[in-house]
Amino acid sequence: MKKILTLMLAAGMLLGAASGAKAIDFKASGEWLVGFGLGDGSLIKDVDNKKRHHEDTFNAGQRVRLQLDAVASESLSGTVFFEIGDQMWGNAESGGAMGADGKVVKVKNAYIDWMVPNTDLKLRMGLQAVAMPNVAGGSAIMDGDAAALVASYQFNDNVGLTALWMRPLNDNYTGTNADNEPYGNGYNNYLDNMDLFALMLPLKFDGVELTPWAMYGMQGKNARFNEGGVDTADGALGATLPGFHLGMNGLALDKTSKAYGSMFWAGLPVAITAFDPLNIEFDINYGYVEAMGRYDVLKRGTDLVRGNSKREGWLVKALVEYKMDWGTPGIFGWYASGDDGNVKNGSERLPSIAGAGNFTSFMGDGNLAWGTGYNFYDNNLTYAGTWGVGLQIADVSFVEDLKHTFRVAYWGGTNSPSMVKYMGSAVAWDDTTAAQDGPYLTTNDGLLEFNLVNSWQIYENLEANLELGYIINMMDKDTWDKSYVSDRNWSKQDAWKAQLIFAYSF
Repeated sequence: MKKILTLMLAAGMLLGAASGAKAIDFKASGEWLVGFGLGDGSLIKDVDNKKRHHEDTFNAGQRVRLQLDAVASESLSGTVFFEIGDQMWGNAESGGAMGADGKVVKVKNAYIDWMVPNTDLKLRMGLQAVAMPNVAGGSAIMDGDAAALVASYQFNDNVGLTALWMRPLNDNYTGTNADNEPYGNGYNNYLDNMDLFALMLPLKFDGVELTPWAMYGMQGKNARFNEGGVDTADGALGATLPGFHLGMNGLALDKTSKAYGSMFWAGLPVAITAFDPLNIEFDINYGYVEAMGRYDVLKRGTDLVRGNSKREGWLVKALVEYKMDWGTPGIFGWYASGDDGNVKNGSERLPSIAGAGNFTSFMGDGNLAWGTGYNFYDNNLTYAGTWGVGLQIADVSFVEDLKHTFRVAYWGGTNSPSMVKYMGSAVAWDDTTAAQDGPYLTTNDGLLEFNLVNSWQIYENLEANLELGYIINMMDKDTWDKSYVSDRNWSKQDAWKAQLIFAYSF
């Protein structure tokens, strides 16, 4: 009897607790990637008879992403998004060596979704994926994770409005610069924030969709250009914001009396489906980053020149494709402004926060956006200082559950060849290849890229993805081999990769 009474009491307590709690539905989703890569992504073979890069030509690795949603109602939910990896097989630091036990669990997203009571106003606040509106080759400005607050309102079926505040940087300043030398007033976490405010106006009509948008930002003088050596998981602010190139000769940025500097971007993506199965997309972008001091650079190795750290540029890109039963052929292209050869008036390349251009899948981000090491990761995620044109045949299928996408694209440069006189070496063009902006291409340089992506849907939730990429190196040695630069004894090579990725998603 005593045992029965004890059990009844425990059951009563559980029922009481349950009746006082509100039901929460938990939903899980995720992605497992396991891949094997073979290739060499370097565009330089050697410098002074020494091999430029020494990465393995074969690697294996994996990455896991798990998302958990706690849904209270249609008006309230919370999301946490974990990432495990990237883990290179055999690498102890990432947890891929014998015994595993890697400490690589990361919080990718963590945010709350809720609606203001009795309204249609939606709010999302926390660490989240932020992408500026884009079509035709992805966003050249921002497509990454950031701490942000987003408010959106749908007025009717045709008109909406989205407002955004995000903070990419704050409280990273240590009082020293990247060389550990005293900088600024020496106070930690002082004037080191970067804040961005955006308005987006999504418009949907019969056969036409467009989203004009604008974004204004401020960067504190101690946050400028990542001088404190802060490394962000998305983007490469030291390469994509300032009005100088990392390969310049004798770079030394002066102090500034400004507390904050202004930044501004605007865009107009337009998608036209009125002529279905013909699809037409075009996108216009503009960006400006205010000068935060000047810098010293040597011209032709001897003359000291005062450069302007301002950066201002634009980009136009477009895609035209025709959907057919057997596949979707298309043509795409873009043109971005480039440096005019005069550092005194700043840079004419489009600035960006964390671009993710996806016209192609080697120089661009047009496949799974993942690879097994430096040699296999996408090289160029913005279009700054380049122009290009390409052809593609997407989603060709001759066998059920097996699709193929083939692309060929030419990358040309819009930067003036006279910019070479400010560079420190004959291979300075490569200094940003793996840092968001891609290789620095002058009007005399070019790259020819080939992509073949094959996707086999093994099961409903399991894909085998085989990607082949090749880049013909057409950098002009005569342009870069000047008498006043170092590392003149260099040789170029073509880049190539082959990677097989198994993707399980649910």
